Amino acid sequence: MHGSRVASAAALLVAGLLGGAVAVGATPTRVQERFNIAFHSEALKATMHARVVLPDGYAGSKRRYPVVYFLHGLPASSISYAQLDWVADALADTGKPAILVAPQGARPGDTDPEYLDWGRGRNWETYVASDLVHYVDAHFRTVATRTGRAIIGLSAGGYGAAAIGVHHLDKYAAIESWSGYFVPTDPSGLERLDRGSQSANDRASLHSLVGTDAAAIRARRPFFAFYVGRGDTRFRSENVQLDHELTAAHISHVFELYAGGHNDTLWQKHAVGWLGLALKHLAPATTP
Repeated sequence: MHGSRVASAAALLVAGLLGGAVAVGATPTRVQERFNIAFHSEALKATMHARVVLPDGYAGSKRRYPVVYFLHGLPASSISYAQLDWVADALADTGKPAILVAPQGARPGDTDPEYLDWGRGRNWETYVASDLVHYVDAHFRTVATRTGRAIIGLSAGGYGAAAIGVHHLDKYAAIESWSGYFVPTDPSGLERLDRGSQSANDRASLHSLVGTDAAAIRARRPFFAFYVGRGDTRFRSENVQLDHELTAAHISHVFELYAGGHNDTLWQKHAVGWLGLALKHLAPATTP
């Protein structure tokens, strides 16, 4: 039923199944309630999982909350989504109550899908933008509109967040890439992937979308921000390139270079500020 924590107890993974998980009713390490969920994805033809962190006061209120969808980096294991509690800590430290959802972004035999649609049973973008959003809105008290959703990711998750956010401007009001890139790559992050056709390659490239979809992006005016370390030798130049392209296309955005490289040290140092900026552009928690 809409507003309950989950559809059933079976949708929760019990404490200890994945590192850092806590069962509903257990005492979490911080004020928020943290647990893992399992749900069916038609796009992937499989049971998928996500880490969910509810803000302080969720259980005792009737408020609806904005949702931050956070995509982990790739290549990854099938339980990497459960290892992002530092993001939940940073979200709590913003002082802006929101639900955090960190979905599974890889599985055995498919460790680097780049959050893209590849065909029947392997449509990762549709899984994130449709299956996951529908499930979360149906089972949690969310602000179930575009103004209540942000999509954010780091490294390959930053690419996924940018690509999915721009492909689905009707779904997300805030889009952030942390040390991401803007054309799908192989696991090294150095070689671009060929999607099989020029049209497919163009759709997967933010550089191309800035040209073809500029009017739509300007019309919807998402908060679009991307950040990268000055020492990030793989992705710094591409972030600078996108900044120039967006500026030339008169698309509003935020871009910053930071001291540091491509690592947790940079992301954890700035996570509170970056999350807080995204939340400023979402609807606040509301009481019906």
